Amino acid sequence: MPGYLVTGATGLIGRQFTELLLAKEDTEQVHLLVRASSRERLAELVQRWPHPEKVALVTGDLSAERLGVDEQTREELRGKVDHLIHLAALYDITADDETSIQANVDGTRKVVELAADVHAGCLHHVSSVAVAGDHEGVFTEDMFDAGQRLPTAYHRTKFEAERLVREQHDVAWRVYRPAIVVGHSETGEMDKVDGPYYLFTAIDKLNRIPNVPLAGPDLGDTNIVPVDYVAKALVALVRKPNLDGSTFHLVSPKPQSVVSVYNAFAKAAGAPTINLQLDKRVSKGILQLAKLSEHVPGVSLVRDAFLARLGIPPVLLETFSFPSVFASSATRKELASSGVEVPRLEKYADVLWRYWREHLDPFRARTHGTRGELDGRRVIITGASSGIGRATALKVAAEGAVPLLVARRRHELEEVRDEIVAAGGSASVYPADLTDEESINKLVKQIIEEHGRIDMLVNNAGRSIRRSIKLSYDRFHDYERAMAINYFGAVRLILAVLPHMSERKFGHIVNVSSIGVQGIAPRFSAYVASKAALDYFSKIAATETHGDGVTFTTIHMPLVRTPMIRPTKIYDAFPTKSPDQAANMVVRALKDRPKHIGTPEGYLIQAAYTFLPGLVDTVAYEGYRIFPDSAAAGGSGEIKLGKGERHLSKAATRLIKFTRGFHW
Repeated sequence: MPGYLVTGATGLIGRQFTELLLAKEDTEQVHLLVRASSRERLAELVQRWPHPEKVALVTGDLSAERLGVDEQTREELRGKVDHLIHLAALYDITADDETSIQANVDGTRKVVELAADVHAGCLHHVSSVAVAGDHEGVFTEDMFDAGQRLPTAYHRTKFEAERLVREQHDVAWRVYRPAIVVGHSETGEMDKVDGPYYLFTAIDKLNRIPNVPLAGPDLGDTNIVPVDYVAKALVALVRKPNLDGSTFHLVSPKPQSVVSVYNAFAKAAGAPTINLQLDKRVSKGILQLAKLSEHVPGVSLVRDAFLARLGIPPVLLETFSFPSVFASSATRKELASSGVEVPRLEKYADVLWRYWREHLDPFRARTHGTRGELDGRRVIITGASSGIGRATALKVAAEGAVPLLVARRRHELEEVRDEIVAAGGSASVYPADLTDEESINKLVKQIIEEHGRIDMLVNNAGRSIRRSIKLSYDRFHDYERAMAINYFGAVRLILAVLPHMSERKFGHIVNVSSIGVQGIAPRFSAYVASKAALDYFSKIAATETHGDGVTFTTIHMPLVRTPMIRPTKIYDAFPTKSPDQAANMVVRALKDRPKHIGTPEGYLIQAAYTFLPGLVDTVAYEGYRIFPDSAAAGGSGEIKLGKGERHLSKAATRLIKFTRGFHW
């Protein structure tokens, strides 16, 4: 009974192949070469396969000297390996030369040496149809070096790896060239986004437009096969005698047009299909024009930026279609008695699509529940014990979200949580000190452990200090305290959640800033400066996380009647928003995710300072003179307020109305 040594058993093809191989009764023993870091995972996988007692794990690494297999292990393998199946490789058209060479060429060279050293009966090398490069016309199973151009590192290294196997004379060999391999035709199982999967995000976006017939150019032909076909064909061909020195094309017998592939997946996604294909000559002209346009300054930059938003590597445009037609008559002849055939893509495209949506869609975290945009979202809300934070928590919970309540005092958070639960919602309490890095890291780690994800963050907690600079000469700590919570606390929390959000390709961060940032707010130099710092941090962060699906909203909040403004008694006479009204602005920011939310007065003040800064300084100085420092700030000129506004001057009353919502 034959014995086997397999590399790459943890890969997509390797898993399918090894499981099928173990199911064969005449399989004696299967040695699996595995990296030390993957050994435990593979051991668990083996226990779910048929006859795990036939499996022996061999620790090794394609990048290590002599594959990392010591002499004692090599001695134990000698004479016991009838078939060495080399599946381990880097299947990535976007990889660079160095990475591809190390995995595909250097790794294969070491496998060839191992095969000779252990006296393997036959080396079975899994190559790729990529070795055909840009060869036009029929590429037969007997062809190899036909003078073709090899456009990417992947093409070049797969070609060189196959050359190593063909040109050595120490061990018999067979070569297998799969086409583009997609997921399992019955389960949809797939390891990563590759090949046609790069188009799925674009197709998913198209299903949001009316399902009308589309016209498209002839983009050529491709060749796609499911992983279960490749695995079954490999098992049948590896076990069949008298085939040494042969090459097998594991491909679809007939080329598939790129348009038909698109239509198969578009139909599965409910997206518009291409019903009219343009003439080949017209299509060729369009494609040539597109290539020429790349030389126009800025065109390729815009194109690549657009493709990046869809998760499509630009190199895919050059490699998705094949100029070659891959003959496979010899392969099909050898497989005829096994009953192994290639299923039609149209029969299993919907299976692949469903698996992608559930497991591989890089933006699947953006999917919300049936009740709306906030349904099921996990939303961190800082300063959630009172004021805007409390009102926001109640509102998002009513929308189906799970507010994660953060503040210093546990008992106040528990009161908010209990109110949410009583109304039929759900919330969790997390006391934390936002000025302490360790506390924030512990907070984020605990939330992810308990909820599995963080979808959104509302940086609402803050400290307001109303004090003129003249009273602050010996109070530098005022500026430090404002920055500690309003800027550094918020930034610490953003930095803690960003890796998680970026990995999930979704996240939204709302910063509750101040209308004071839009203009000039006398006596708020500490507070407004800290809010302005957060505004600009977020503007820059938004550019860097643009491709990760993480977005930011800044709310320039007007004056809100919360405990924060209570020490400033003149605000009793100011028109303000209620916490509920302020919370509505936050909820809008979470649901619509705009870049900015403000008030008409705030926009007017901002425009005035842009075009008439001197006039704004004059008006602001009047406000500085009319509204003195409060007693709480160390001032002595506090305006005494009675009923209504009767103790405010006419000038003060007019300024309050003109700059509604501004903090003076």
